[in-house]
This record gives sequence, structure tokens and C-alpha cells, in this order.
Amino acid sequence: MTSAIESVEPTPETTSALQLTALTKRFGATTAVDNVSLTVPSGSFYGVVGPNGAGKTTTLSMATGLLRPDAGTAQVHGIDVWSDPLAAKRMIGNLADGVDLFDRLTGEQLITYTGMLFSMDRAVIAERTRDLLQLLDLEASAGTMVADYSAGMTKKIALACALIHSPRVVVLDEPFESVDPVSAANIRDILEGFVRSGGTVVVSSHSMDLVQRMCDHVAIVARGQVLVAGTVDEVRAGATLEERFLELVGGRRFSEGPEWLRRS
Repeated sequence: MTSAIESVEPTPETTSALQLTALTKRFGATTAVDNVSLTVPSGSFYGVVGPNGAGKTTTLSMATGLLRPDAGTAQVHGIDVWSDPLAAKRMIGNLADGVDLFDRLTGEQLITYTGMLFSMDRAVIAERTRDLLQLLDLEASAGTMVADYSAGMTKKIALACALIHSPRVVVLDEPFESVDPVSAANIRDILEGFVRSGGTVVVSSHSMDLVQRMCDHVAIVARGQVLVAGTVDEVRAGATLEERFLELVGGRRFSEGPEWLRRS
């Protein structure tokens, strides 16, 4: 079996895989993303963490060409996502949160269809589809409609679609949500191998422990702004990532809850 993502060409560490500059997005009177700038080094495993409503999904959507920013730019290996979207998206593998799949297709058909959208050779698509179904433990469900998949299986088939065209940058919004521990470990192995081969992974997650163990860089985002970004050790500043997150974001309540909720 050949890996569906082994053909990534290493990029010099001095270059950025993803460069976000002053990205801004408003929804009515609400500023969801406020002048966000972020540099994701090539070959890094980059975590983006923040509370609900922090602007993580909106930022990643603008970075990958799913949502047009009101201001600012996003570049993938020097190519502007919005002035040359086709070239930029060829380099991006995107697992976006809340985006509907063509779920009346089977899992195998959905991966195949995604490969066709990238004008890939049919023989290559077939080989990589087999590889991805095996890697993600979906072989037994290959002929089942995606509409009948569990939440975890749907997440895994969406990941397979993000990897089929062997991107240089993989952007994953909550990729481990609803995924069982065994599958999560297998996915981490795949992504770590991808990074070792020269690819770049950007992942958003609510799991501080997971990000601390998995990522080499991290950005903490809150209220639509980047509070701190750098290597994991730089951001942790001698504490755990969770402790640093709570210190920066605030809102921690030390309470046992209302008296009526406690058992006497």
C-alpha cells in the first residue's frame, strides 16, 4: 500500500505555509475576527485553540477560501487565497466545521468524486481511495451512504476527502470531535507522518492536552483576536497549555454550583 499523502514536497523552514495578515470579518454589528495576523511555519504542526465563539472557525474559513474576509489577506505558500483561489486550493486539504457533504454518495464514491474535482487521474484516485479507506478503518463502510454514517465516521470520511489530492497544507477544524480513541490515534499517526514528510498541519481543537502533545506551535484566540502565538513551549511559559489558556482567556469560575444541585 502506498500512502495517499506521501508525495508532499518538503518546503524550506524559512518560508511560511500559511500567512494571515490583518484578517477581519463582521456579521452585522458583531466583529467575529478582528485584525488577525498569524504566520504558520512550513513543516509545522500548528494548533489553534480558543473558547466557543472565539473566531477560530471563521478565521480558518477565510484562510482556506470558504469565507471572504471584509479586510486582510490569506496566503498559502505565497499564493493569495482570494486573488488566485484555484491555485491556492490545490495546495489545501480542508476539513471544515459545519460544511455539508454529498451524503447521498457512498463513502468510496465521495472520496472518488473529490479526487475528480481536482482533475486527478482515475487510476490514482482509485489507489488512494483504497489506501485512505484502509488507513481510516472505513473499508467495511465503503459501500454505505454517508448519510447513514455515525458522526465519527462522517468526520473520518471528510478527512479522507481532505487528503485525497495530496495537499501541502492540511487545515482541520475539530478533526477529533466524535472520533473514537483508536481512530483518533490512527489519525494522529497519519498527520504526524505527513508533517515529517514536509507537509504542514493546522488544527483547531478544544483539547489542550491533545494540542500540547501533538503540536509544535500554537495560537490562543479569544474575542476574535490572537492573544499569543509561538512554539508550544513559548506559549506555555512554564505552565501547562491549559493553565496558560485559562490565565489569558479568563472566565474561570471556582464554584460547586447552586446549593439545590448538590446532594446532601
